[in-house]
Amino acid sequence: MPASSRGAGARTSSVRAPKLDAVTAAAVDVARAALIEDVGESQVGEHLGVRPEGDRVVTHVFAARLAGYQGWHWSVTVTRASRQKKVTVDEIVLLPGDDAIVAPDWTPYKDRVLPGDMSPGDLLPPEDDDVRLAPAWFVGDEAVDPLIDPTSVRPVADEVAIGRVEVLSLEGRAAAAQRWYDGDRGPDTPIAQQAPGRCRGCGFMVWLAPPLGALFGVCANAMANDDGKVVSFDHGCGAHSEARVKRGAQGAVPPVHDTLTVDPVVVDVDLA
Repeated sequence: MPASSRGAGARTSSVRAPKLDAVTAAAVDVARAALIEDVGESQVGEHLGVRPEGDRVVTHVFAARLAGYQGWHWSVTVTRASRQKKVTVDEIVLLPGDDAIVAPDWTPYKDRVLPGDMSPGDLLPPEDDDVRLAPAWFVGDEAVDPLIDPTSVRPVADEVAIGRVEVLSLEGRAAAAQRWYDGDRGPDTPIAQQAPGRCRGCGFMVWLAPPLGALFGVCANAMANDDGKVVSFDHGCGAHSEARVKRGAQGAVPPVHDTLTVDPVVVDVDLA
């Protein structure tokens, strides 16, 4: 090969696979003996193969005879020092195979918990850097810095007098509004599409305080599905205060001729 074609890229483009060391690969009995000593002979099956791990390091694979561990196998890693024939055992581990039944990957609790999962006594603290919350002292008085947009900070500052340590951040309000609007009490549900009117004009609507009150309220109709729940102004249901049932005009009931009974009739007859 010309010298010009043997650059650094050519040397690093391929990784040298480890060679199978003959001495450690032949140490099946050593690996099996160490495995039996560790877990017992009844749990060790046939030798399934060997694979190289590095220079003079190989892993022997044995079938696992464990109830409930179908498809798993024992891996016994052995090695030897340079220019030495004695093989030593590095590690013994039980591993799943391609057909093994394993537990799903662990999912953090915050990704597992769903609305309605909380039970009495359960705790679900927010994250330390939860973007949905902001300190109640976040902004204070009107912003005088020309680089600060007062319309973006005043909604949080207005809640300082409530006395809470934290309040909803702008991100938290936006996320809640989007979640409510896209949920079952938004405008796109079948019950809202067929409602006689929208919640904004319903007498049972209790409006929220701004800024969420510009789009949402609470239903106060005990007969409605959404009683006590936050609904969007353009939501609706059949229990709207302006709902009316159209009744058709009813005419006079036609007389009924009785053909089953006989009414006695007295008739004066003049025979003269």
